[in-house]
Order: sequence, then structure tokens, then C-alpha cells
Amino acid sequence: MMTSSKPKPGMQYYVLAILAFVIASFAVQATSHFVLNADHYAAVGFMRNEPIMALGIFTMIVQGAILAYLYTFFYRDGAPLLRGLKYGLLMGVFLGSYLTLVEPAKYIVPSIRGWMIVEGLASLVQFSLYGILVGLIYDRACSQKVNAV
Repeated sequence: MMTSSKPKPGMQYYVLAILAFVIASFAVQATSHFVLNADHYAAVGFMRNEPIMALGIFTMIVQGAILAYLYTFFYRDGAPLLRGLKYGLLMGVFLGSYLTLVEPAKYIVPSIRGWMIVEGLASLVQFSLYGILVGLIYDRACSQKVNAV
């Protein structure tokens, strides 16, 4: 487990990190599903015509809470953008691999290759954006605690 000499962020920074995940996820996934790749998703036979948005948002909050907590073990001194991006990409490979690789293995999708490209790129953008945001949020949290001492 990685440790850090940095102080732990306060609760408001956990909440900001969770909100950052919800915002990054919603922005990227909604844009992908409803704007850029609407035809791709419309061709998938197992999709709901009207998604249950409350379940999706709840899932983003749960995932965001876990990711915000785990980042406290990951962050260290150094460039917050790069550190956050590395974390985001690591978590994106972990969580995005299910969407990208397992779902087309379980469900009949029009194009496995197309599915992997769409989901892989969306996950890459979503988790890169989140990683940068969480890196900046926690860097600010820790900088303020150090300056307050």
C-alpha cells in the first residue's frame, strides 16, 4: 500500500472528489450515449428505451465515493495533474475493462469491435478527466492544510 507524507483531505474534499466523478462520468457517458454514439446504442437490442437515471446516478455516487477514498492511498508529492491522470487511467482500466471487454462477450452487440472502440474511448476520456480533477482537488486540499500549519 502506498503511503504519503501529505495530510489527509477534509470531508469537503471527499465530497468534491465524489462530485467530480459524477460530473465527469455523466458528461462523458451522456455525450457518448445520447449525442456522439446514439446510433450505436440504438442498435443494441438489450438497451432500455428510457434508462433509469436514478440508478445510474446512484451508481456514480457509490463508485465516486470508493474512488475518492482510494485516492488518499495513491497520492504523493509531485505534479497533481500527472499523478491524478495516472490514477484515473489505472482505475479506468480496472472499471472500464468490464464495459469494454466483458459486455460484448455476454450480450449480442451489432459489432464487437465497434463496441470495444466506443466503450474504450469513453472510459479513457471519463477516467482521464476524473483523474485530473481528483488530482487537483486533493492537491488543493493538502496544500491548504500545509499552509494552515
